[in-house]
Order: sequence, then structure tokens, then C-alpha cells
Amino acid sequence: MTNSEDQAAVVIGASGGLGAAVASRLKASGRFAIVRALSRSGTGLDLEDEASIAAAAARVADGPPATLVFVATGVLHHGFEPERSWRALDADHMLRDYRINTVGPALVAKHFLPLMPRDRRAAFAALSARVGSIGDNRLGGWHSYRASKAALNMILRNLAVETGRTHPQAVIAGLHPGTVDTGLSAPFQRGVKPEKLFTADHSAERLLTVLEGLTPADSGGVFAWDGQRIPE
Repeated sequence: MTNSEDQAAVVIGASGGLGAAVASRLKASGRFAIVRALSRSGTGLDLEDEASIAAAAARVADGPPATLVFVATGVLHHGFEPERSWRALDADHMLRDYRINTVGPALVAKHFLPLMPRDRRAAFAALSARVGSIGDNRLGGWHSYRASKAALNMILRNLAVETGRTHPQAVIAGLHPGTVDTGLSAPFQRGVKPEKLFTADHSAERLLTVLEGLTPADSGGVFAWDGQRIPE
């Protein structure tokens, strides 16, 4: 059995509501020698600056192997409103969402996956969204956000295929947190049933439980807070 002294956890986006809750839960678990809580405001890791991601990975490499990397970042409406129609499509909006929701996590994987051990279970998870599912899309709209999350899901599937060849016990997964009472969802909480509006701590607990239950056979999938696999 792996000793806590032999493993570290990394949370990217730890200054956000959900990221902070995930980091807190991991620290309280006692399973890790160290939980590295990384963010742009706290440690200078900027998803739009690959050099800062590489520098953060280099610091993490100087310690126990990273058996969990959790990317708790994302953008939905900051500076732009989600499009209700194709008539509202805007190149800057789309590129911004792709940079943060897709490219950023992909670059985190580029620099942090090499830190994961090959001889034991390790997990790389990134926050995705149910609206990123192509098969589950019945409403349309929210073009930039949906497309950037769908692209993230493809990146995660690619990572799962590739790491499966070298890290047979690894799990790569997207996680849908539900509607969490944070700044990201604040403008869109109207109409959400009270029992479906989660605190950050509740969502963090559910996501970590789901992730813990996944096996290499699940790698590459996207899973909701209740453990259900989301259609591709």
C-alpha cells in the first residue's frame, strides 16, 4: 500500500471556490505528504502562459511523485455572455474560452503527466461540463463554452489513450461538478432547484469520491458528480 509520504496531490486553480474546496478536502484526507495548491493569484501559474505552467511543474518535480493532478479551472462568462444564438458568435470570445477551457488544461497535462508514477495508480482530472457533451446537446446555444468543453473532452480521451501505453494504472477523467454556488454559475442560478445548487465543499467531496472509484477501464471518460458517465 502506498504511504502518504510517497505521493503528492496538485490542484490547479486552487484560488477558485471549487478548487479551494478540493485542496482543503485533499489536505484533510491525510493521504498525501503534500497538497500543492496552485493558482495565478497565489503561485503565479497562469493557464495562458506556458512558461508559468512549466515552472510550476518543475517545482512540483522536486518532491514526492504526483499521484493526483486536479485541474479545477474554467471560464464561462467573464467579459462575455454565453451566446444564445449563432448570431452572437464572436472570435475573441471563442478563442478566450478555448485558451482557458481547452488549451490551458492540455498544457498542464503536457508538463504534469511526466511527474506521475508509472508503477502505481495515478489520476489526472479536469473540470468539464455536461453541456460539453455532443450526444446530450438538446438545447443548443452557449457555443463557445460548449465547444471548448467538448474539445477538452477530446483532449482527455487522447491523453487516456497515450498514457495507457506507459502508465497502465493511470486514470484520466473529466468531471462535471453540477451547479456549484460560485462566481462562475452565479448569473445562471435562477431556476435551479435548491437541492441541485451545491456548495463547493459538497461538490468537491462528490467529485473526489467519484474519481477515487474510477479504474483504468474508465480512463478517457467524463463523469458527473453522481458517478454517471456523461455521453460523448
